[in-house]
Amino acid sequence: MILAVETSCDDTSAAVVCGREVLSSVVSSQDTLHAEFGGVVPEVASRRHAELVNVVVAEAMGRAGLAWEDLAAVAVTQGPGLIGALLVGLATAKSIACRRALPLIPVDHLQGHIAANYALGVQPPFLCLVASGGHTLLATVEEGVRYRVVAKTMDDAAGEAFDKGARLLGLGYPGGRELDELAARGDPGFVRFPRAVPRGRGFSFSGLKTALLYDLREREPAEVEVHRADIAASYQAAIVDQLVEKTLAGAAREGLRSLAVAGGVAANSGLRRALTEACEAQGLRLSLPPLSLCTDNAAMIGLAAVHLPALPWPDYLDLDAFASDAEAKAARPPRKRATRRPS
Repeated sequence: MILAVETSCDDTSAAVVCGREVLSSVVSSQDTLHAEFGGVVPEVASRRHAELVNVVVAEAMGRAGLAWEDLAAVAVTQGPGLIGALLVGLATAKSIACRRALPLIPVDHLQGHIAANYALGVQPPFLCLVASGGHTLLATVEEGVRYRVVAKTMDDAAGEAFDKGARLLGLGYPGGRELDELAARGDPGFVRFPRAVPRGRGFSFSGLKTALLYDLREREPAEVEVHRADIAASYQAAIVDQLVEKTLAGAAREGLRSLAVAGGVAANSGLRRALTEACEAQGLRLSLPPLSLCTDNAAMIGLAAVHLPALPWPDYLDLDAFASDAEAKAARPPRKRATRRPS
C-alpha cells in the first residue's frame, strides 16, 4: 500500500495505490481561486496547498479504508513544477513517512503522467505522447517508467498553446477546457492555420499562437463574435493535427504498435477522437487514460512509484524538490543519516 501526494501546480491531491489498483484518489482543484488572474499564481497556490493538504490526505486514507499502520511507503512528486507548491507536498510526505519510519519514493512528474496508463493494463514497450501546459514530447517507454525522449517541442507546449489561444478568444479559465467546449460547436475548416515544421520530428506551437493573434486582429469584433466557435475549432484542429501526425510518425520510426497519451491535453476531446480514428485506421493499439488521470493527480504518482526505488528512513530527510528538469540533473543525492527510530 502506497500513499501518494501530488502538489506540483494548483491541484492538491492524495491517493492510495496498491500495485496497479487505485484504492482512492482525491483532488482538490484551485481553478476558481486562480480564475480572476487568468492563470496560476505560484504564491497563492502554495498557500492553498498548505491549507488543504492534510485534509486531502486524510480523505484519501479514509476512502481507502486504511489505517496508517497499513502503509508500506509514501510517494511524492519531487518535480518539476512550482517550487513552493512542490515543497508543501514534499514536507507533508516526509512528515508522514518519518513519523512511521516508512520509506519515501520521490517521483518525477512526467513519470507519473506516463504511469497513469498502467491503470488500464498497458504493457511496455509503447510510445507515449506527453502533452500538458509545461511539456510536449514523445517518449518511448521501455520498462516501468524508464523512458527515452524521441521528440519534443521546439518552443511552447501544447497545453500552453491551448491556454493562450483561449485568452486571445476571450474565454475563461482554465482556458484549454473552455476552448475544447467551444470548438465542439464550430467548423474546423473555417480558418486554415499553419501546421508547423511538417518535416521535422519536433513540435512547435509559437507560430500558431501568433497566427491566431493576427487573424483576430484582422477581423471586426462583430465578425469574431459570430465566428468565435469556428475560429476556436480551426485553432484546435491545427494543434491536434500536429500532435497526431507527429505521434504516428514517431511510432513508425520507433517500430512500435502500441501508443498512449498522458498529461492534461490528453483530456481534450478533439485529440482523443482524432487519435482514436487514426490508430484504428492503421491498426495501432491506443491507451487513453480516463479524464481523472489526465490532469495532475496523486494516483498517477502512486502508479509510478511502484516502478521506482524507495529511499529508506531517514535518508530522505535532506531530499529537495526541483522546479525544472535541469535542476533535477544537478541535484545532489540526499546524504545518509543515523538510523535511530523516531519516538
